[in-house]
Amino acid sequence: MTSAATRPVRIGLQLQPQHADYATIRRAAAQAEELGVDILFNWDHFYPLSGEPEGKHFECWTMLGAWAEATSRVEIGALVTCNSYRNPELLADMARTVDHISDGRLILGIGAGWFEKDYEEYGYEFGTAGGRIDDLAQALPRIENRLAKLNPAPTRKIPVLIGGGGEKKTLKLVARHADIWHGFGEVETATRKVRILDEHCADVGRDPAEIERSVGVEESPEKSAAQLHDLGITMFTVATGGPDYDFGLLREWLAWRDEQNG
Repeated sequence: MTSAATRPVRIGLQLQPQHADYATIRRAAAQAEELGVDILFNWDHFYPLSGEPEGKHFECWTMLGAWAEATSRVEIGALVTCNSYRNPELLADMARTVDHISDGRLILGIGAGWFEKDYEEYGYEFGTAGGRIDDLAQALPRIENRLAKLNPAPTRKIPVLIGGGGEKKTLKLVARHADIWHGFGEVETATRKVRILDEHCADVGRDPAEIERSVGVEESPEKSAAQLHDLGITMFTVATGGPDYDFGLLREWLAWRDEQNG
């Protein structure tokens, strides 16, 4: 099992780009940076995932480009980009561009995709879950190859975050390609996923300590933070949606982070 001792605790915030005007989202991003959040995420959907299904919503990557200019310290990224919506080479170029705009603060979060309404409304083939994961497996090396060819090159090795917990396919892709794995914060489930990820790392000859472990959290840190941290999980991401972005839970996790990091 990977020790958490070698990495500082980091706190992410997913600002869900739904049910709010962009000016409100931008103010929330600025406030989160002022509070000291480590990573600021949005998501890659075309419609709200909760509340009014046809409510206000904004696109992911154009927003990341704006955040790259509107922020100065916090890392930014999608939690997560849907692989189905963009050609892999194009996505690599987009990531490289936002990497430069942000002076090296982009995290390339990516996953296989799952929200059927997005696919149907925007004309993408939904297919099957297995097929979408197979597509992601084909896309990741293409993204890596394109990043290596671009001129100018990225400002750094852009960290790749893969979201998902599929034990046979997705976690195997994490072992091969990811710098960060993102799952969900239920202790029993996380315990199993971490063990299986370590096994996949062993199968491909990779040191599991190279992969930062991340979970989404919905409860106060007193509930499960210590147990998750003992599993080697060091990134914890709180989500909040519009129209009024509530930072109460985020403040609790930031305070816990500061206690852990000394």
